[in-house]
Amino acid sequence: MSGYHSAQVDVPVRLNTNESPFPPPAAWLDAVADIARSIQWNRYPDRAVTELRETIARRHNVDPANIFVANGSNEVIQTILLAYGGSGRCVATFEPTYQMYSQIARVTGAEVVQGERRADLTLDPLEIERVLTRHKPSVSFLCNPNNPTGIIEPRVNLETMLAHTTGIVVVDEAYAEFSEWSAIDMVAEDKPLAVTRTFSKTLSMAALRVGYVVAPKQMISDLEIAVLPYHLDSFKQAATIAALSFVSEMEQRVETIKSERTRIFAAVSEMECDVWPSGSNFILFRPRATAAGVVWQRMVDSGVLVRDFSTVPRLTGCLRVTVGTPDENSAFLDALTAALSVN
Repeated sequence: MSGYHSAQVDVPVRLNTNESPFPPPAAWLDAVADIARSIQWNRYPDRAVTELRETIARRHNVDPANIFVANGSNEVIQTILLAYGGSGRCVATFEPTYQMYSQIARVTGAEVVQGERRADLTLDPLEIERVLTRHKPSVSFLCNPNNPTGIIEPRVNLETMLAHTTGIVVVDEAYAEFSEWSAIDMVAEDKPLAVTRTFSKTLSMAALRVGYVVAPKQMISDLEIAVLPYHLDSFKQAATIAALSFVSEMEQRVETIKSERTRIFAAVSEMECDVWPSGSNFILFRPRATAAGVVWQRMVDSGVLVRDFSTVPRLTGCLRVTVGTPDENSAFLDALTAALSVN
């Protein structure tokens, strides 16, 4: 089993890991400096993450007991799979999708069952029904918008999962702010539904590594049993609370990213490329006449890094670009144009 891999190359324009292209507000950086001086560094953090859970709960109008916070949404996913995966159980994914679901599930000893998307990379509700009815997974994942395709899942796909699951359903909303709808309003005590979020994208906090899940209270209790004690440090808790004071300012940037996404999509569509519509902060595309690996290397040579998915099953020949700043996006378009024009 191979681990997570995304090339880290020192180039001027890095558009390969779906980070926010904008730094956090300066006022938040000032607040973080004050927080660092006020932390009782000799004391363990609040094990219950009380204040941060309360702050997140207010944002989503839920009870703090419906919130679990961890070191990035990957640790949230890991904790879910520690609680509900493991030997003798199976986990369902619908490929291609975020690779960490399968990887973490296998680490826990669970069997992974992979449903198939259509040729256009959309997901058929009948395929969901087939997989869940036949295999009865303990955990089923739905990434919305889906990574790496950028496709927004219709609500009917989640409804189909909930109708046919005998386990739990996890909706990964890492890119929710770019989407048309959220599943958080569907979370209820009588539904086996968990919705994960991250602060790494819209809130420009990828370096801090904070994520959370909104789920029924019993599920949250199960996660608290599975996670290590004192897993979320005091600095991270306080810095994230401070960041939530700047949500409106940070989310204003979403509109800029959406506008730039539209510009990139239109420009790449005019090139010798197949392009998938995106409801996220990235775009998946496939060069038609030049091998993706060749295009990727030519772009790196031009100082622009994108993600190479060309060897991933069902994504043969595909590359993915993160929407960056306007200047970064222009550099990407220039580099792609040049890479495709070389004989």
